[in-house]
Order: sequence, then C-alpha cells, then structure tokens
Amino acid sequence: MMKGITVILYERTPTGESDAFNRETWTEKAVPVQNVLVSPITQAGAELLETLNLKGRKADYMLGIPKGDTHEWEGCRVAFFGRDWQVIGKPTEGIEHLIPGAWNRKVEVEAIE
Repeated sequence: MMKGITVILYERTPTGESDAFNRETWTEKAVPVQNVLVSPITQAGAELLETLNLKGRKADYMLGIPKGDTHEWEGCRVAFFGRDWQVIGKPTEGIEHLIPGAWNRKVEVEAIE
C-alpha cells in the first residue's frame, strides 16, 4: 500500500496590520500534515507546461493531500526534503468517495530560493 510523508504546512493568519507598502501582514504556524504524496514534475511533463502557461511559475512538485484534510493550502509555505516550498494557486479537488486511495486533492509547489 502506498504511504506518503509528513510535510510541514505553515498556516497563514492575517495580523490585521499592514507593512510599509500597505500589504497585509501574516503570521505563520507550523502544522505537520501526515501521509502527503510528493511527486516530482518532470521538465518535459504536461504539468510543467500547463503551470508555466497559466500561472507563469515553475512547479517543482505535485503534492497529494490526504482525504479529510481541512487545512487551507493556498498561498502557504510548506517544508519537506529539508527545503521550503511555496504553494502555487489553489488545490484541485475530486469527489472524495469516487476517488480510490487515500488522497483526493492536489496542489503544486515551487522552490523558495
């Protein structure tokens, strides 16, 4: 049976304050999320081309989020493999009871340099 890894999701909460450029500021709270599938996106893969064409960003990995997870992933930072990654866009979700396996959402991430 397939099993994912534990990744650290940094959930964002607005502080209610703005920075010097009048942008909203956030605090982050590290939350471990277990059983997340991590799949590299190949350089020649359709996923890479789709991400570059639609979002102008280069996705490095696709994360399979386990069924029942209620965390907000959009705009968050995640950590795995000893590095930090930024979530690209919104997670895509399938109908939970119609999808076999333990995962029904996926999200793309890019490396934070």
